[in-house]
Amino acid sequence: MTGDIRADKNEVRAQCKRWRGKLSLEEKAALDLRIFRRVSALWSYRETKTLFTYVSGALEVDTLAIIRRAWAEGKQVAAPRCVPGTRDMVFWLISSDSDLESGAFGVLEPKTHCKAAEVSPKTLCLVPGLAFDSTGARLGFGKGYYDRFLARFPGNLVGLCYEGCMRPRVPCGRFDQRVPVVITEKRVWRTQED
Repeated sequence: MTGDIRADKNEVRAQCKRWRGKLSLEEKAALDLRIFRRVSALWSYRETKTLFTYVSGALEVDTLAIIRRAWAEGKQVAAPRCVPGTRDMVFWLISSDSDLESGAFGVLEPKTHCKAAEVSPKTLCLVPGLAFDSTGARLGFGKGYYDRFLARFPGNLVGLCYEGCMRPRVPCGRFDQRVPVVITEKRVWRTQED
């Protein structure tokens, strides 16, 4: 680490993007399946009636299987949509793939006809990250949308990450939010904040 947090973050992002980019489709599918099984076994997943989750892109831990399972189990599923002209996002209920469209940064987002989701202390939010560490520090893609959202989210948070992108220490600034649980294909990390 250089001491310049932005440069350090960009270096870790580049490392993790390279690592993820080298996974074959078969390797990624096998890792995603193991993470899917761990998420499905969580008490906070089984107990939630509403699942907040990102809709995964190519480099992210897959959430599409988790979304489909939640629908099959009768759970409500909500995905984020960026608020134009801000760095905020709002989670909207989706009930099928047809409720999604390409949005900000080419990410699938709920269409504008969807309704805003309500949150409770039992709501589970699956949080993306390029890298996490054992304290729950998270490194995203660098836009800050999730940090703003997580700062006011009252429910349960679970980060999803590949073991190959877990770091001894993730560069963390004062506005960066931590998560209490991180799931990889190998383990469930119960984190402890500093």
